[in-house]
Amino acid sequence: MDAEDITAEAIRPLRRPVLVQRWQDLAFLHWAVDPEVVAPLLPPGTRPDVLAGQTYVGLIAFRMVGLGLLAGPGLPYLGTFCETNVRVYSVDTAGRRAVVFRSLDAARLMPVLVARASLRLPYLWSRMRLRRDGDLLTYTCRRRWPGPRGATSELSVRVGAALAEPSPLEHFLTARWGLHTRAHGRTLHLPNVHPRWPLHRAELVHLDDQLVRAAGLPAPASAPVSVLYSPGVPVRFGAPAVLR
Repeated sequence: MDAEDITAEAIRPLRRPVLVQRWQDLAFLHWAVDPEVVAPLLPPGTRPDVLAGQTYVGLIAFRMVGLGLLAGPGLPYLGTFCETNVRVYSVDTAGRRAVVFRSLDAARLMPVLVARASLRLPYLWSRMRLRRDGDLLTYTCRRRWPGPRGATSELSVRVGAALAEPSPLEHFLTARWGLHTRAHGRTLHLPNVHPRWPLHRAELVHLDDQLVRAAGLPAPASAPVSVLYSPGVPVRFGAPAVLR
């Protein structure tokens, strides 16, 4: 089946959330990669999502705020933490575009354990920090468990002007209304909804990263093709649907 259209707003309604959260102070870094590199890393029933023959690897650093069950409220301590994920882009046999996480480093152990046990998401417990100095944001991460222990990432971005109308590539990389994962012998699709992204241009000031390579992907050999920032959005996730 052909992939669904790329839309700036969610196209599938979500009536009953199973998780609520807010993604805040996000830095999006992306590199182009050959789809043949990504294909073996995806769960059965999905294939690399491409734009003009290319797919992408994303390194996304942000703050998770107010993670909670059902309609909330969010947990006051365990539900707020720094996170950095490495992700690739997928489309399934129903045409749904989504992301596949290769790693998700997070600063709270309990959410890591729950996500690994329930949905087999590759969460990892890490020591993390976000520092802000005016329009300069610095995200640091050092992995604790399970491994590879000691893998690190440090990136700094300078926030620029707001984007009035993101490009097709910028929509492709950010407007994702679900995730694919392999859990308990099944490929699952978890839908999500949130308002249209408020996006800004950003300048990459510094990058020293080991997480992309630790996630089984080639270490970036050049500057990212896209660097963006967003102040954030509230997010709701629905119940998983079995793909195969």
